Amino acid sequence: MKKISYFLMLCIFIQCQPKESAKPTSQTSNTNKTVKVSTKIATLSLAEANRLAALPLHCMQEEYPNKLNQTIGSAADLQSPKALHPAFYGCFDWHSSVHGHWSLITLLKQFPNLENSAEIREKLAQNISKENIETEILYFKGKYNKSFERTYGWAWLLKLAEELHTWNDPLARELETNLQPMTDIIVQGYLDFLPKLNYPIRVGEHTNTAFGLTFAYDYAKTVKNTTLKSLIEQRAKDFYMTDENCPISWEPSGFDFLSPCLEEADIMRRVLGKKEFKTWLNTFLPQLGDKNFELAQGKVSDRTDGKLVHLDGVNFSRAWCLYGIANEFPEYAHLKNVANEHINYSLPSIVDDNYEGTHWLGSFAIYALNTAANVQMD
Repeated sequence: MKKISYFLMLCIFIQCQPKESAKPTSQTSNTNKTVKVSTKIATLSLAEANRLAALPLHCMQEEYPNKLNQTIGSAADLQSPKALHPAFYGCFDWHSSVHGHWSLITLLKQFPNLENSAEIREKLAQNISKENIETEILYFKGKYNKSFERTYGWAWLLKLAEELHTWNDPLARELETNLQPMTDIIVQGYLDFLPKLNYPIRVGEHTNTAFGLTFAYDYAKTVKNTTLKSLIEQRAKDFYMTDENCPISWEPSGFDFLSPCLEEADIMRRVLGKKEFKTWLNTFLPQLGDKNFELAQGKVSDRTDGKLVHLDGVNFSRAWCLYGIANEFPEYAHLKNVANEHINYSLPSIVDDNYEGTHWLGSFAIYALNTAANVQMD
């Protein structure tokens, strides 16, 4: 009798177990299941836009502290940040100033009734003037400056140019015209540099090749620059097409603000067809297809440390990469929760008086929230 009872209990136990006990290993597994986006994030509302706009508005004409990152060729190069970069001298360094200007423009486009909109417009017109851009160009043409801001700052300059190009406003036409000679120099920089780059740079900071290609590709596609677009498509495939099993579990490194694995997926999503990309992604990051996929946020131990606070940036940039995949491919909808968790960790911490983070992190938050805006909560 005891043997029969034990047998019946064992049968009941087995029948109660899930039929799929192993985690799916590809994006084709469990595609018919509904994934609930249970983790909500802040939306880019007018109130949130006003909070985030205050960051670049405060620093876009704040000259010091400043990190010039320049090579000194002679005593003539020893000038103030504003003298060297009259358009983009604020917000601690050149690239942060560029994407601070992008932040204000994208927020004005979405929220014409933004607080301090008149002041923002005035400062944009002052900084991105014809004369200031001419001086910026002289710097880029200097003997020792050919690689200045390559390719991170280059990418943000083209993102700024793209934002102006798509803004239906008289101020945008003025600023786009003023900026165009510099935009042309950056485009030519890509055209000259990419054919000579034999190997991609796979780091989580400024020189990451995949990030530099992504924003440049967006610009080329928007303005229909087929030469730049085709070159980026070819170079991305040259660099990444045969990559497999990216070690995302090794991320992040201590100072990362970009995910080497996810940034690579972000550019390949753009340059490959949908079917081809899904096949590639299943080889490159097969774990993303797991409905139970998790990715711990980058933890910041000291937000007054300019390097350690980079990890807030990795949370935002991871989020925009994950949204990009989830928005385009329904079978990856579960990645929205992971992205939301990353934004929720870092967003409350960037609107404060900590200049080490606030001079640049607002731009990352805005870009992530803009990408998330396409996400529909189930």
